Amino acid sequence: MEFLSFDAKEKSLKLEKGAVPVPGPDEVLVKVAYAGICGTDLHIIEGIFPCKSDGPITLGHEFSGIVEAIGSNVTVFSIGQNVVVDPNAGCESCDFCHNGKYHFCQRSSHKTVGIFKDGGWSTHAVVPESQVFLVPDGVTLAQAALVEPVSCLIHGLDLINPINIGSRVLVIGAGIIGFLWSIVLHLQGHRKSVTMSVRREKRRELFENLNLGYQALTPAELKGREFDLAIDCSGSSSAMEEALTLLGRGGRLCIFGVANPSAEVKINPFEVYAKELTILGVNINPFSFPKALTLVASLADTYLDYEQLGIGVFKLSQYEEALKTLKNGHITKAVFKF
Repeated sequence: MEFLSFDAKEKSLKLEKGAVPVPGPDEVLVKVAYAGICGTDLHIIEGIFPCKSDGPITLGHEFSGIVEAIGSNVTVFSIGQNVVVDPNAGCESCDFCHNGKYHFCQRSSHKTVGIFKDGGWSTHAVVPESQVFLVPDGVTLAQAALVEPVSCLIHGLDLINPINIGSRVLVIGAGIIGFLWSIVLHLQGHRKSVTMSVRREKRRELFENLNLGYQALTPAELKGREFDLAIDCSGSSSAMEEALTLLGRGGRLCIFGVANPSAEVKINPFEVYAKELTILGVNINPFSFPKALTLVASLADTYLDYEQLGIGVFKLSQYEEALKTLKNGHITKAVFKF
């Protein structure tokens, strides 16, 4: 098999070949079809987000594929089925896990596929049966590669709903996450009341290709406007600070993008008090994967076209080009196709 090996100490990626892994009794061997590059992956490669550091790791926590082999105890899946992987799991024994909040589990970080265990930037990946899901009818494997980020978005929706029709919503960050938030809001019936904050002209062009009828404005063009809800998908502390100044009375800021762990945001506590502002964070996808599969099936025909979303597709051997193209803003997301 071919895979990208990441060395956290050297901050280096290398294309390598090796033997196809054999699944254990409770594992599934997935022949990877599509694997996305996430903003978190970029942070890991830059050395500002934690990952397995005591040896090489194959990154990639957003991927879909076909079942190629199953362990002796696996009963839910069979060879040849289209599947998608949830990279996250809990220890299933701590108080957080028992209370349905495994994303707070302090014992399970070493289990995250594609961050602490080998993931999908490979032709093959071994995954626990409990973290594998069937791809619904009508959803392609390319679209299924977006289920993981959508599952995180679902958790965000669970935390900030209701978003009443007519609410003035600001989406910050014209990457794939900002695009996905925009199309989900559009699916829910939000129309002229949503605004996208963009910093790059190329991203404005890509966003307008979605034909959602939303305005795309630069931070300078947003001055003087007021919003009920701001959803930060950029992870930029300066963008979050700007968003707080744009919130009206009772306004809410949802911090969805993954920031540099050392980043800080200055707030005016009097303004938070006077306006009764709410600031909330969204951390991964606790038990939201099944909902995400249903949502992706609803979005598939109308919204999830790679070209319209500005997603670039690359071979695994083109990883340097993929990373460069993503960083320079010419695409919203890079996906490896096998």
